[in-house]
Amino acid sequence: MVSEAGLSKVSSRVTVQDGVYEQLRHALMWGTFEPSQVVTISSLAAEFGTSHMPVREALRRLAAENGVEIARNGSARVPAISRKRLDDLCRIRIALEGLATELATPNMSAADIDRCLKLAQEHEELGRTGQVYAMLRKNQEFHFAIYEISGSEALPQFIATLWLRFGPYMRLLSDLVKQQLGAGVIHPYSTYHYEMIEAFRANDAARAGKLMVHDIAATQKLLQDMCTE
Repeated sequence: MVSEAGLSKVSSRVTVQDGVYEQLRHALMWGTFEPSQVVTISSLAAEFGTSHMPVREALRRLAAENGVEIARNGSARVPAISRKRLDDLCRIRIALEGLATELATPNMSAADIDRCLKLAQEHEELGRTGQVYAMLRKNQEFHFAIYEISGSEALPQFIATLWLRFGPYMRLLSDLVKQQLGAGVIHPYSTYHYEMIEAFRANDAARAGKLMVHDIAATQKLLQDMCTE
């Protein structure tokens, strides 16, 4: 059902509930599920090798974060997509992620910048070799490597919730990238990442923040024509 999600068996009785929740949350963030896809507790429990209870609780927690919608029969539905919802989420992402990037810039050590460079290179290489899902995961790792050193406790948490709600659009993006790669088109998705790294080296917080805004806006533009109003 969701083989590319990388969902795995959760065996420890102490951590089973959190394990199911974390794996599902990341799968939703990475766009593993189709927009509007319905998933049942039974199918997910079989995938994880658990009873229904931890799956039910994980879905309840995800519904509280607007990551899924729960039906009366207990099944969960991935939120539908729309141009209006896309633009709303991107407007908020731009505000928060641009700010987090500005705040992170003066906190960047040489090791932090080197880590960002390594992640950007890995992201680019995964895209070049057609490993779309791994590329999107690496993209998330690059972004949060920045946000986590912003000095703000709240910003990374708020941004993670936005990425959860953005998951259906990540599925659209993965489908688009697959089509482009199939046609021999390699989009320069890492361009803004490398420019941000140069801004970090120059300790130019304003430029780094603007580049993050451009990075998000570029993705938004790619997705707009794929969404209904």
